[in-house]
Amino acid sequence: MALIVQKYGGTSMGSPDRIRNVAKRVARWKAKGHHVVVVVSAMSGETNRLIALAKDVSPQPDPRELDVMISTGEQVTIALLAMALKDIGIKAKSYTGAQVKVLTDSTFTKARILGIDEANMRRDLDSDTVVIVAGFQGVDEYGNITTLGRGGSDTSGVALAAALKADECQIYTDVDGVYTTDPRIVPEARKLDRITFEEMLELASLGSKVLQIRSVEFAGKYKVKLRVLSSFEEEGQETSGTLITFEEVTNMEQPIISGIAFNRDEAKLTVQGVPDRPGIAYQILGPIAESNIDVDMIIQNVAHDGTTDFSFTVNRGEFARAKKILEEQIKQHVGARAIEGDNHICKVSAVGVGMRSHPGVASKMFRTLAEEGINIQMISTSEIKISVVVDEKYLELAVRVLHKAFELDQASAA
Repeated sequence: MALIVQKYGGTSMGSPDRIRNVAKRVARWKAKGHHVVVVVSAMSGETNRLIALAKDVSPQPDPRELDVMISTGEQVTIALLAMALKDIGIKAKSYTGAQVKVLTDSTFTKARILGIDEANMRRDLDSDTVVIVAGFQGVDEYGNITTLGRGGSDTSGVALAAALKADECQIYTDVDGVYTTDPRIVPEARKLDRITFEEMLELASLGSKVLQIRSVEFAGKYKVKLRVLSSFEEEGQETSGTLITFEEVTNMEQPIISGIAFNRDEAKLTVQGVPDRPGIAYQILGPIAESNIDVDMIIQNVAHDGTTDFSFTVNRGEFARAKKILEEQIKQHVGARAIEGDNHICKVSAVGVGMRSHPGVASKMFRTLAEEGINIQMISTSEIKISVVVDEKYLELAVRVLHKAFELDQASAA
């Protein structure tokens, strides 16, 4: 008998029929003798609908009240799933994040989990009850409802698995695993049977939408066994999905590169002609960080006249706010010549632990892009990834040619 935490996303919970299908899937796991905790998202599109409704009333909704509102989507699905399970004879009980309780900080709309009280869940599991928990939400020390940010249900699922010391955390979604890249762009993309935690963390951070990066970070920190599966496969047709493992596979069939990731939600800002002196990076990025805007890639070029151009990327949704901060708080303060911005860029990345033992990956990537006339604007590397910023119009071409260049369409990539 194992303790399994299953997370079902919005598409899996998108209609009464799909919720009944989830209930049947949970019942099959119960029939095998396992204890099951289920974490669910709101119905597909519901969170967007609630946010749009809030913005119809207030163009800049108060974050606390917005969290109160958008957390209701999951409250609907936990109750519906509990009803569906009871209708087929399975004991079930639903919990909001506050009822569990999932304790977070008070950063509304982007809260971070501080702790989880698993007592109520364990009591129900001991009585052979399926526990259903609302993903994406928690409560701060003052009793305020908080949400974890978009995709936060993945984080909820992995965090609950960590707190309960579950044998496995299964993330059910509308795809049957992690692919070498998005099959909608490259039809030849292959499903990976397994991928290392390090590679999955990089892919998630670089734009892969299969798992939210915070959930992967949680899995790594607490050594949670994680598996990605499809909730739309028929009974008896299920695959083993993709296992995210902490053990590197070292054999001759291991590919150098495991996947090509991309992110369209990128924007670049450049502060031109600032003095090249100690502390200038902090003077530029300090106010950005204080405004809770995440910075991704950074590049600094020193000129011969004692000045430097400082460029960095942010999420496209934060572009206007970050540019305003630079123009209002930084340009005059640091003596910048000009502020430039470009919100028509994208990031394309090659990821693979095989880079550690195979030289020449970067040169192959750069040569492949150059042969297609794709100009590289920025470069960022780590031990197992290389990322480049290019014009957004080249995104799909770049992904296709890199996928082919690294032979990810070959059987050995699986």
